[in-house]
Amino acid sequence: MTKVKVAAVQAATIPFDAAAATAKVVALAAEAAALGARIAVFPEAFIGGYPKGLDFGCCVGQRTPGGRADFARYVKGAIAVPGPETEAIAAACARHDMHVVVGVMERDGGTLYCTALYFGPGGLLGKHRKTMPTGAERLVWGFGDGSTLTVVDTPCGRLGGAICWEHYMPLLRAAYYAKGVQIWTAPTADDRPTWIPTMQHVAMEGRCFVISACQAMRRSDFPEDYASRIESEPDAWMMHGRSVIVGPLGEILAGPLVDEEGILTADIDLDDILGAKLDFDPVGHYARPDLFSLTVNVAPQRPVVITGAAAPDGDDGAQD
Repeated sequence: MTKVKVAAVQAATIPFDAAAATAKVVALAAEAAALGARIAVFPEAFIGGYPKGLDFGCCVGQRTPGGRADFARYVKGAIAVPGPETEAIAAACARHDMHVVVGVMERDGGTLYCTALYFGPGGLLGKHRKTMPTGAERLVWGFGDGSTLTVVDTPCGRLGGAICWEHYMPLLRAAYYAKGVQIWTAPTADDRPTWIPTMQHVAMEGRCFVISACQAMRRSDFPEDYASRIESEPDAWMMHGRSVIVGPLGEILAGPLVDEEGILTADIDLDDILGAKLDFDPVGHYARPDLFSLTVNVAPQRPVVITGAAAPDGDDGAQD
């Protein structure tokens, strides 16, 4: 199919509560499907929570017991991939014959990753781990590698994309353009007015549709012991949203939605991408490979690699 309705879901999550946040994803996916959407994109860290304002008791050369307790709480609210939460979202996609992209906090051993998960009626299709956590995010998130620069083929088009400030990494964008992304998904926590032109730039540069989703949260949406540390009015907006859907020539198709929860939708036609590339193709006739080139390492970067067959229990492999 070339024509499809897409959605950007702007909502407040339930921090540190993976089961409740997953239930909210399932419910909101059903709402998006009722609006006719075949693709729905959710914000960054929607399951697990984006810990805005927390410092986890860290400064140079010092960590505090309270900060370690905050991190333990954060880990407990993260999810394993795959796991019961991914199964619930996959089941919702099967019920509604739709695709969902959702930002989660992924727990892998003792490390958390800011991850975007891709789902379809057939289950979990792939994931992308944020390659470069921004600022203080580096204190609590691991770094993704090139093995999850994921683009997935679907009946609705080729889905791919980046998370938040990865969009300011030009080489990462080029890698995705080379993979033929058609519908660029952008889970984010950046709710500033400057985010909108960024999304327009990516759409124009990549000649792709862009769906950006950010949370809209009031101070009161955070747990009370967390909210009490935030200096603001009790009902102030802590994350303003500004979700938006953009066409391949940079035109805004829906949004931005500011200081409210809601679901943006837009009808898109993938054939518009063909016409958009008449005068610009970033990895084709506009690329100048005689001057510029990019090498991308997509191999998993594992810290421990165990090779060889293990000896049977009680056998150290020694010969008499």
